[in-house]
Amino acid sequence: MKKLVIIALLGLGVGQVNAQTIKASDVPAAVKTAFAKAYPAAKDVKWGKEDGSFEASFDHNKKDMSVLLDVMGMIKEVETEIEKSELPKAVQETLKKDFADHKVEEAAKIVSNGVTTYEAEVEKGEKSWDLIFDANGKLLKKEPKSEKD
Repeated sequence: MKKLVIIALLGLGVGQVNAQTIKASDVPAAVKTAFAKAYPAAKDVKWGKEDGSFEASFDHNKKDMSVLLDVMGMIKEVETEIEKSELPKAVQETLKKDFADHKVEEAAKIVSNGVTTYEAEVEKGEKSWDLIFDANGKLLKKEPKSEKD
């Protein structure tokens, strides 16, 4: 079961790379209604589409957020920007040990299908990567970040 969850998370992460921007008018009513009910205070929402799902990106309490919803309006994933210091201690320790020569640029908490993971965007010289960790500091995925991300 644990392997299935990790595989599902990796699949969702790959989908984010393939996201495309769309107009709000192209988002199904069920998706917009479900999003508005879950996040009534969201302003300046930018919509995208990835692998048949819809992504709403917005600011919430001065933090960047994105919510991935299926065509029926069910929330599949929520990603919330966090301070680097808010990463779990085990993740911070792994970063210090295995990525000591990298600079942590951004951090996020991702909840997907009830499973929480953490993302750290790291940079070394001209290159940067998105690193996905579990709460115990285990690296689940390392993906090069492209210029357009």
